[in-house]
Amino acid sequence: MNEELDDLRGLARTFAEKEIKPNIERFIANKEVDRELWTKAGEVGLLCLSIPEEYGGGGGTFAHEAVLIEEQARIGDSSWGASLHSGIVAHYILAYGTEEQKREWLPKLASGESVGAIAMTEPGTGSDLQSIATKAIREGDEYVVNGAKTFITNGAQADVVLVAAKTDPEESASGISLVIVPTDTPGFKRGRVLDKIGMKGQDTCELFFDDARIPAGNLLGEKEGDGFLQLMMQLPQERLIVALACVAAMEFAMDETLQYVHSRNAFGRPIFKFQNTKFELAEVATEARVNRSFIDECIELHINGELDVQTAAMAKYWCSERAMKVVDQCLQLHGGYGYMEEYPVARAFTDMRVQQIYAGTTEIMKEIISRSLPTPT
Repeated sequence: MNEELDDLRGLARTFAEKEIKPNIERFIANKEVDRELWTKAGEVGLLCLSIPEEYGGGGGTFAHEAVLIEEQARIGDSSWGASLHSGIVAHYILAYGTEEQKREWLPKLASGESVGAIAMTEPGTGSDLQSIATKAIREGDEYVVNGAKTFITNGAQADVVLVAAKTDPEESASGISLVIVPTDTPGFKRGRVLDKIGMKGQDTCELFFDDARIPAGNLLGEKEGDGFLQLMMQLPQERLIVALACVAAMEFAMDETLQYVHSRNAFGRPIFKFQNTKFELAEVATEARVNRSFIDECIELHINGELDVQTAAMAKYWCSERAMKVVDQCLQLHGGYGYMEEYPVARAFTDMRVQQIYAGTTEIMKEIISRSLPTPT
């Protein structure tokens, strides 16, 4: 942190308290945030914080994105998909887009005029990206896109979707490309917004492509077949975002629980006075502190361009698993009220479960980590 980031935190905290926190219940009921939330965030400069100013962004680093992620978590919100929009979609376009693509889309993403999504997962593939069935076949000056995607964050509100598709269906990884599909493209259709056990305010939905024709210039990258490598190169930042959100959620759950155990009485005294409560919260505080130290190290490595795939996988695996444990402990200390949806710790519990699944499951993370282990000599 420095003075600039402190100022940003103040702005982000004010925005979260004013524009998000009072509306969380409505977002959950509607299964999406208000569309104007995006443009309001763009107006105050909270979108695409780490995108260069020449493309309408904030000109900052991942540290700037981290501040907003933390402040959103601090109020207990999981509805707004800003971290995917700014930290993932925009960075694919920045890293691999042509100059024309960057100038077309990045200013719109930064202003909130356009909402971004990325479509990788399919109904029958899950984590196995090499087996995707969606196709983008070149026909003259166009690509014809056919297929289906599911579990797509921001899918219901997206104006532009980065689609992982097979440009060569005969190949596995080397046949995958990313293409830019504006959602006003004929042949593009949104499916239902999915009912989830958590993150209920997030507009996660199905997407369908039925002979959706896009210009050949909407290929992301210099040539066909670069998509799988592009995905692998960007996944460490995506996993770091998940890990950071998990640490922030631990801190949020701890704060909520501290307030509860000091205000709630049992057997004539505050719950905090019981030894078990103190010991449980001592564990929670230690978990939060240790994970915070690790995630801060990872953020510093990432800003310096030194975060490798294995360390990002460690962060995503460890922080998501420990956060689930911490939130469970905090829920238990709330007793029966922890099971009531109006209590933030209950929502935190159901929101947290997916962190061990998306952006690569815990099992996939362990597989990645194991590949970096030294072979005994």
